[in-house]
Amino acid sequence: MKKRDGKTPERSPDTALREQVLELLRGGNAHLDFDKAVAGLPPKLRGGKPPGQPHTPWRLVEHMRIAQWDILEFCRNPKHVSPKWPADYWPEGDAPPDGKAWNSTLRNFHADLKAMEDLIADPAADLFAPVPGGQGQSLLREGLLVADHNAYHLGQLVIIRRLLGAWEE
Repeated sequence: MKKRDGKTPERSPDTALREQVLELLRGGNAHLDFDKAVAGLPPKLRGGKPPGQPHTPWRLVEHMRIAQWDILEFCRNPKHVSPKWPADYWPEGDAPPDGKAWNSTLRNFHADLKAMEDLIADPAADLFAPVPGGQGQSLLREGLLVADHNAYHLGQLVIIRRLLGAWEE
């Protein structure tokens, strides 16, 4: 945004950092965004497991939702108790029980991602302060953790989709 004099106002380092983390969370720059990674995946392939691969699209997407929710709740609620690792971070079956479960996972993933973005974007939130109830983790660290975790598993999802013949560049 330019001022009336035609000059671009300077951003504070805090604002610039928040913008960069938000871009990572949203799948900017070199990172794939979540919507593109799940778009057009046929229902019959959501539980597909290519030979030699440990996960299905459903297991990856549901795992991402669970982990993201856990990190978000850790940031918002000092009394939050995380699920048991690793059993409670992965769905039991390879396929969603039905289309409603898949759609619910996508909706909840988006809602929790938006809530994390809102935490990061809030200028009143200290990105460097320890998260209450944590062990020194900061909001900045947790925002980067969500972005990193999502990017990692979205990469896996693309590989699985390619192996299933369900990915177009």
